[in-house]
Amino acid sequence: MPISYRYNYPTCSHVSVQTRSPLLSGLASPAALPSANFRARGSPIMEDQVCLSSTLHSSLFLSPIPLPFLQLVQLELLCHQLYESSDIVTRRRAEKTLVAFSESPNSLPQCQILLENSQSPYALLLAASTLTKLVTSPTSSLSSDDRLQLRNYILQYLSTRISLTPYVVRALVQLIARISKHGWFDNDKSKGFMFRDILEEVGKFLQGSAAHCVVGIQILYELVQEMNTLESTRTLAKHRKTAGSFRDESLYNIFTLSTTLLRQVNISDEQQQPLVEWLLKLCSICLSFDFIGNSTDESSDDLTTVQIPTAWRPLFRDFSTLQLFFGLFHSLPPRLATYSVSCLVQLASARRSLFSNLERAQYLEQLVKGVQAILESPQSLSNAECYHEFCRLLVRLKSNYQLGELMKLDQYPQFLQLVAKFTISSLQSWQFSSNSVHYLLSLWQKMVGSVPYIRAQDTHLLNTYVPEIVKVYITSRLECVEGVLRDDIEDPLDDDTALGQQLDQLSVIARCDYHNTCELLISLFDTSASNYQQLLQSSSTRNENELSLREGQLAWLVHLIGHVIGGHVAHSNSGAYDSIDGQLVCRVLQLMDLTDAHLSQRGSEHLDIAIIGFFEQFRKFYIGEMIHKSAQVYRTLGEQLGLNDETMVLNVIVRKIITNLKMWMRSQSIMTKTLMLLQDLSLGFSSVRKLFKLDSIQFILANHNAEHFPFLGIVTSDQVDTRCRTVFYTALGRLLMVELGENEERFTHFMTPITNTLEQVKTALSGQTVLSEQQIKQMIVGAARDSRGILIAFSNKQSYGLFFEWIYPNYVSIFVEALRLWYLDSFVTTPTLKLVAELAQNRSQRLTFDVTSPNGVLLFREASRTIVTYGGQILTVGDIPEEELYSRKLKGIAISFSLLKSSLCGNYVNFGVLKLYGDTAMEDAMNIFVKLLISLPLKNLLDYPKLSASYYPLLEVLTQHHMEFISTLEPNVIIYIISSLSEGLSSLDTSVCTGCCSSLDHILTFLFKKLNKQKTGGGGGGAFTPSYALLQLPQARPEILQDMLNSILNTVMFEKCRIQWSMSRPLLGLILLNEDYFKTLRDQIVSLQPLEKQSSMSVCFDNLMDGIEYNMSTRNRDKFTQNLSVFRRDLTVSMKDSQADMMNESLPPMMMT
Repeated sequence: MPISYRYNYPTCSHVSVQTRSPLLSGLASPAALPSANFRARGSPIMEDQVCLSSTLHSSLFLSPIPLPFLQLVQLELLCHQLYESSDIVTRRRAEKTLVAFSESPNSLPQCQILLENSQSPYALLLAASTLTKLVTSPTSSLSSDDRLQLRNYILQYLSTRISLTPYVVRALVQLIARISKHGWFDNDKSKGFMFRDILEEVGKFLQGSAAHCVVGIQILYELVQEMNTLESTRTLAKHRKTAGSFRDESLYNIFTLSTTLLRQVNISDEQQQPLVEWLLKLCSICLSFDFIGNSTDESSDDLTTVQIPTAWRPLFRDFSTLQLFFGLFHSLPPRLATYSVSCLVQLASARRSLFSNLERAQYLEQLVKGVQAILESPQSLSNAECYHEFCRLLVRLKSNYQLGELMKLDQYPQFLQLVAKFTISSLQSWQFSSNSVHYLLSLWQKMVGSVPYIRAQDTHLLNTYVPEIVKVYITSRLECVEGVLRDDIEDPLDDDTALGQQLDQLSVIARCDYHNTCELLISLFDTSASNYQQLLQSSSTRNENELSLREGQLAWLVHLIGHVIGGHVAHSNSGAYDSIDGQLVCRVLQLMDLTDAHLSQRGSEHLDIAIIGFFEQFRKFYIGEMIHKSAQVYRTLGEQLGLNDETMVLNVIVRKIITNLKMWMRSQSIMTKTLMLLQDLSLGFSSVRKLFKLDSIQFILANHNAEHFPFLGIVTSDQVDTRCRTVFYTALGRLLMVELGENEERFTHFMTPITNTLEQVKTALSGQTVLSEQQIKQMIVGAARDSRGILIAFSNKQSYGLFFEWIYPNYVSIFVEALRLWYLDSFVTTPTLKLVAELAQNRSQRLTFDVTSPNGVLLFREASRTIVTYGGQILTVGDIPEEELYSRKLKGIAISFSLLKSSLCGNYVNFGVLKLYGDTAMEDAMNIFVKLLISLPLKNLLDYPKLSASYYPLLEVLTQHHMEFISTLEPNVIIYIISSLSEGLSSLDTSVCTGCCSSLDHILTFLFKKLNKQKTGGGGGGAFTPSYALLQLPQARPEILQDMLNSILNTVMFEKCRIQWSMSRPLLGLILLNEDYFKTLRDQIVSLQPLEKQSSMSVCFDNLMDGIEYNMSTRNRDKFTQNLSVFRRDLTVSMKDSQADMMNESLPPMMMT
């Protein structure tokens, strides 16, 4: 018999297999939470009193309390310090103490003490937030009755303390909403669904004073918002099921209640206005509800259709709801009218299929009439928020209805005229409407974009108004430059995102009358450029304000010209405009020559950014592969500037790139955009070859050093981001590869500047020079970033071979030494580790060495040495402040994991040979990986996405090819790894979930085969068996695999399983390793079904295992995967009528996750 080894697995660990939110990790354990009787108390409470029911179990007081019982005054003082103290140390100390309070097993009764006796709103806020955290915890042991008592207690509390501070009221209302959401499916045979009577409870508030009514509506508002919000601790399937039930059961009633009250309330009474405000907010959030579960971002305007349920159709068919909100707009003050318009935005977005064709036309007519009335009496639009919502209403109107439908309305001509007038007025008031211009331009973009789909004989009237709108937009942007300079306000040119959106929209709108738009741009450009040239050439004292004004205006005009030309991409008949495009291009290039000539004296960052943006737009249409080739554009450029073809224009662009890289080192924005332009040009197959032939490119390839490009030197300014060097050298690497081949001399010459730098560093590290430590660091970082950029571009065997022969063995040791010396300085470690990770990356199979070459082994040794050096040093570091943890430690560990993963799956080294010949590189790297891993709290793996993105792929490689190593690890390490897989299975990142399924499958397959071999006595009779700690796991800690079986089966059965195939693979192994447990679990699930469902459920489980053999062969796995698909489909049919109950009560405890 083989020799077996038994390991002492820990019975408890700081690692939990069960998934818990990091936010809730500190909550008390289920056994420690009391079952409280919530009833109002008014008498003072002494320090030794506890406000609990006398029926509480006395063992509660035996639980350890991490915080001594604090007096009421002490708690209030701590809360005051937390929220109002200006001393950060005091705030942190108070926060730490209050966190301990909220995590105390006695937090529940102490919160009641605070609520009953404290006069401090901060203390009341603490109590409310702690209770909310408590009821949200997946591990909370509060029963349904306890939660119901808590909810009713808070309702009673609010009704008797109507003058609480608003933020305390909101916190308590949120608690009520959270309890109602989490208990929505709690069902009692005598009480029914206990938490669905919220409307009845709110009705009691509505029968009271105006203040009580406001609180009641706040409760409904928070309830709707809570039901529409996905919590991180609940799965999407559970969220959608709860939201769907709430939508069908209560949402319609809440909306009709709010509209009914709006009709009844006296809006002229100022005392009623708070109620009106909350009623409008409630209406808006009801209409904004995610009815079908297709919206993940509430702030996005991309989903412009509101999927109103069919049952709501009567509210829309008689138009009374529309008329109500239009009427309220005209009757309410501007601040409240804003909420009315918010409701109209949603009403205008109601899905088209809600109406018949006739009803849709009538509904649109009512909308247009209402909007028209607002435009005729726009007094309330003087409020910025109301104005903004109205702009959203206009664009939603066009998004949901076709231009042809609008044109059929009798009101269309007058409506279009009013909208155009409003748009022009808004554009002229650029400072007031800066955040709303996007919506207005989007409206006209959609209108103009619809013109090709209109019949020729129909009159859309856009040609009447659009040219004026374009003209006003352009002139208003030029006028805003003066306002920015005069009033020192935010410059729209600084907001790249908004600027790009607006210019893209205008490029479509301008096509309505392209010729006149271009003529306007030429006229304005000529005037501004002429004035600018005169100012630059003036011998008298320059007017700096006037120069800045002209530079800002020219920056706008260059941006506009670039995007107008770039708008050609979407139009097939743009060839007719190539001649005028040529005139525009000539003017921009002439301006560029003028500004570059004076760049040593002064420069405009905005203007140079605009010129780079212009080249980017020009490149899209007139340079590169599969683009429009127009002889007319180049004919115009040839006649005026002597630029006869694409190659000559490319040379102009490259010269501008060189100029910017030389002169604009201090401007990170210009450097970034310039280098991105160079990189885009180097990506094209034909453009990169044309670039390579240019003298200017040959100059860069021969002179990429600090003398010609200062940003490549030792830069001390914090404004220079060294990451731009990687982009620069990636582009140069692509250019070099055009004719590099195996030309070692050309490569060596190209690498000379980097070689010289590393030689200086080598000398400095040996103590033979007087370079400062900071200078040495900067030189190493620069060389690392430069080298990595080149490596990224070198994607074939020949070029990679040249690089490897250059860096090894001469210089790779320098980077390892840098990691040893400055392991805590992320400025050094990040680029250094990334360089070695790129060196080990077998991109495009470039790491293919000859059979006689030892380079594969040598490369892995260096990768291992890098990991061991850095890992060994970082493990010696003590506590690191939370705000610095990622940059100083976790980021380097994440890159090290990626480096190890690339090394293990690169297929350029035989790891078996290393062990055979006593090479410990592999063993050393794996051991340091384990030490790094267990040094990390488990929650960090998912709290930091980049860390999880490197860890889980590495673990997948390890479990696939190196299970012998994994299986011999210490028990606590194995538990950590399996726990991390359990955490990963609940991740919202599909790639993480899939990788965890694969890793778990590899582990289970190995475990199953080894255990099966032990049972059958296989493996060579009395041969020695390695000490596989993993084999003891099923006996020592059976609950670990059983919990994972519960989790995966629960996901497959009751949730929206996104990766069913992936989950089927480890599920088979878990079932085969836990046959008895699976049978018990199956029997429990079947027994909990209604009697009429039990037989069909039993058949589902029988079919799941039908034809499944006791092995892990590929054929058996595929059969199980097929059975699982059928099982899930049949289960859905079988449980359709009882899914709601299965969400809570029907699942056995072991299935609750």
